[in-house]
Amino acid sequence: MGDVAMIVPVLRVFSETYPEVKLTVVSRAFFKPFFEDIKNVNFLEAEVDEKHKGFFGLLKLSKETKSLEIDAVADLHNVIRSKIVTKCLWFSGKKVATVNKGRTDKKALTRETNKIFKQLKTTHQRYADVFEKLGFPLDLSQFKPLPRKNFIQKLQDFVGAEPKKIIGIAPFAAYKSKMYPLDLMREVISTLDKTQQYHIVLFGGGKDEIEKLNIFENDFSSVKNAAGKFTFKEELALISNLDLMLSMDSGNGHLAAMFGVPVITLWGVTHPFAGFAPFGQPLENCLTADREKFPLLPTSIYGNKFPEEYEDCMKTIPPQSIIDKFVLLLDNKS
Repeated sequence: MGDVAMIVPVLRVFSETYPEVKLTVVSRAFFKPFFEDIKNVNFLEAEVDEKHKGFFGLLKLSKETKSLEIDAVADLHNVIRSKIVTKCLWFSGKKVATVNKGRTDKKALTRETNKIFKQLKTTHQRYADVFEKLGFPLDLSQFKPLPRKNFIQKLQDFVGAEPKKIIGIAPFAAYKSKMYPLDLMREVISTLDKTQQYHIVLFGGGKDEIEKLNIFENDFSSVKNAAGKFTFKEELALISNLDLMLSMDSGNGHLAAMFGVPVITLWGVTHPFAGFAPFGQPLENCLTADREKFPLLPTSIYGNKFPEEYEDCMKTIPPQSIIDKFVLLLDNKS
């Protein structure tokens, strides 16, 4: 989800820079709401688990894409599926360009020896580079956040009527190595709850996560668990109306960023230098594990590779540092 969400700011700039050009996003239907507020963007569903499954299914998807009378193809994924579709369209005479994921630089950033610890090109810029190859250079500094979505009565009733700032917290990630320990997250939530100054909304998904978030909701009067209670479009509307989001190195941070919501991200064995920080968020909003205690960081791009003793490296991010960042950003937004 994060990779798809990171496309949104790039297409937003594209549509404003080249309003005469029609764009068609080919992706899973679940992601369609990301692109509904961008002018000149249409959506073609890739049913990769059904009619577009396997090689022959992808050939069918290629034919459907070609029937839209496209002039060029921007492969922003660079995986087997997208390569097959792109190659088919190239054979039919379409101009194509594929994202350079910078695998060599990322390997240098995450290896144990001779590590080259430096900021790499952001994923957003890598996407923009694809369009430049096709003849459409983009200046991502011209990005204008997507407008806040309608805060429907259902969402208002859920959050509460008191005029308080709304804070989102998404405490989960695909790997434990990317997830702030829940006992420390409890300290953060407890401190924020005691102020009674905020509506605190928790985000997650799946039975296990929902059960854990329900415990927080039951223990703190300012906390509401949004997981499993809304459609994805409704959850996007809720995120768009936040005053601040706290996220791991995961998709929710990217969702908030595309609406211009300030985002604090927490990083364990991964690192913002790899280029996956939420769009437009300053580096100081990325709180990272202590590299003096864990000098091999970052050990992974996605969080799936790390020495055993590094799994809990996020414990070196003090809860108070997160709270201080909350206060600073919310005060600046006042």
